Amino acid sequence: MSPAKPGGNLKAQLRRAERLRKLKAIGLVAPLALFLIVVFVVPIGNMLWRSVDNTELDSVMPLTAEGLRHWDGSGLPDEATLAAFAAELRDSRQGGGLGRISRRLNYEDSRYRSLLMNTLRGLPTVDAVGPDTDWVATLAEIDPAWGETETWLGIQRTAPTTTDRYLLASLDLQRGADGEIQRVAERDRLYLSVFQRTLVIAGGVTLICLALGFPLAYLLATLPAKTSNMLMILVLLPFWTSLLVRTAAWIILLQSNGLVNQSLLFTGLIDSPLQLVFNRIGVFFAMVHILLPFMVLPLYSVMKGISPSYQRAAVSLGAHPFAAFWQVYVPQTISGVAAGTILVFIMALGYYITPALVGGPADQMVSYYVAYYTNTTNNWGMAAALGSLLLVVTLLLYLVYHRLVNRKQLIRS
Repeated sequence: MSPAKPGGNLKAQLRRAERLRKLKAIGLVAPLALFLIVVFVVPIGNMLWRSVDNTELDSVMPLTAEGLRHWDGSGLPDEATLAAFAAELRDSRQGGGLGRISRRLNYEDSRYRSLLMNTLRGLPTVDAVGPDTDWVATLAEIDPAWGETETWLGIQRTAPTTTDRYLLASLDLQRGADGEIQRVAERDRLYLSVFQRTLVIAGGVTLICLALGFPLAYLLATLPAKTSNMLMILVLLPFWTSLLVRTAAWIILLQSNGLVNQSLLFTGLIDSPLQLVFNRIGVFFAMVHILLPFMVLPLYSVMKGISPSYQRAAVSLGAHPFAAFWQVYVPQTISGVAAGTILVFIMALGYYITPALVGGPADQMVSYYVAYYTNTTNNWGMAAALGSLLLVVTLLLYLVYHRLVNRKQLIRS
């Protein structure tokens, strides 16, 4: 038996200690990782899937969907597919299947729901159906639309289990009869302008919050601690009030006979009340008021850690006070500016209640249409597609912004 190598036991103990340390670290991180997966990853993944999900017809009428997927699109589907369609349509009344496929087909053409209902009522009974039943003639007798190729082409478009229809529609695009991607008619173009409006409102609110929040955070960071803490309470005070209450308060303040207009009329600055609510002005007022603390807090936390001696040293060396502030102090706040602007911008992108209550029809953002398709029309595909595109736009803008901020910091260093 060979003697144990010197230090062998020590190395084994070190490896065990290292493994134990890693297991403890994983154990500490695991609850947070599980929380993030359940609360963020799974819902976002579900949303991304719903934006391409097209399984309604396949889940309710699998034989019909299979037959239509193999149909070449000319003439009418074969007898086997038509017979399967009639049988599965009759069975779709159970479990709400008829409602699901009717709703999905109505996205293609609004006539499908009534067509399916009328056909279901006119189908022959099971006893009257035989192996020699001519389903082309039977369905055409119930409704002539079943004898038209276009009717079956519309159903065929719902046969695949995935579709790009919702994502294309979110970009004001569609597939033509030849399958090529093309823009929708001018009167139907909506969502690109909505995305543009969302970015403009979110960007404007972010810039206003930065313009107001930077000097406020600088004041809080340079005042004595006692005074600064008292003013910080005023900054945090909106957090203690419901978002809905704050939005309703702005409606009261900005309406035609509200406090703002009455004050302007009393001072003689205006002769008639201004339209300050239910338009873009009201949206900016309300959103800036709600989001301003999210800009001030990151800026304040960074400014509080900046020593005033750097700025005094620059002035003592002959720099103008403003030049010392701009060239010495401001570059040190870049991380706070970056954190505050990206936080406010991302939050503003997803705002729904405030624009819906304070803004007009031309001020609604993407979130309004996501809520509309979710709660009113139950079109989860369009809601998920709009949400997915908003997520992609947010990530792209964040990456661009992150790269620009890092480049600016690199140049200054």
